[in-house]
Amino acid sequence: MFMLPHDAQLLLEVTLERDGSSLTEAWSRERADHPDEHLYTVMPELFALATLYATDPPERDSFRARFFRGHLERGGVPIPELSDVNVRITDIVYARKFDKRGRPDDLTYLLVGRNREMFLAHVISEPPDFDQILSVELAGPHPDDEDLEAGIQVAFMGRANTAEARLRTGERATARGHVTGAHQFLTLEFGQIRELYFEEGELATSRGAFEPTPLETEAGFGD
Repeated sequence: MFMLPHDAQLLLEVTLERDGSSLTEAWSRERADHPDEHLYTVMPELFALATLYATDPPERDSFRARFFRGHLERGGVPIPELSDVNVRITDIVYARKFDKRGRPDDLTYLLVGRNREMFLAHVISEPPDFDQILSVELAGPHPDDEDLEAGIQVAFMGRANTAEARLRTGERATARGHVTGAHQFLTLEFGQIRELYFEEGELATSRGAFEPTPLETEAGFGD
């Protein structure tokens, strides 16, 4: 959200642990048992978000949390096997405090992932805006690991950067990718797109709005 202390967009790669032991098998079982569940949320312990990214190195590299199947504020179900988890950060994929630098005219996302498991996260800029995460597959050439590590910003040229014009499940689309820190541009063809998460109301104004918007209801994220 745009209000303090929530005014940042942060994407993290993490591992899940308890008492020093990995919870990868528990997470894999959870996903195997619920293959149609596309959204999980976490309730973290209380701490300042900025401690995860504002300094180099960050003040904090882990936090404790409870995992929920679904949206924890909209009927999400707590997962007993993942109720007391140490979330250890292995990579800060993207971190930006909202600073009124303006919103791109073209619909813009970040391409993140590893191997063939790829995602697009909408770049949040200033109100009104929206949050969205999509699972995607590339139909054409695949960026190499070095480019993905540097960060790739993806622009759908000529497409308005609004919630109404966002990517939708089932679309096929072509975009221009820009590798962060390099004068390098990629043509990216997305053949499989699936919307995993969409939130508009909490980013509609500088103070947020918590009633479901018509677009959220239409997309199935209003309840």
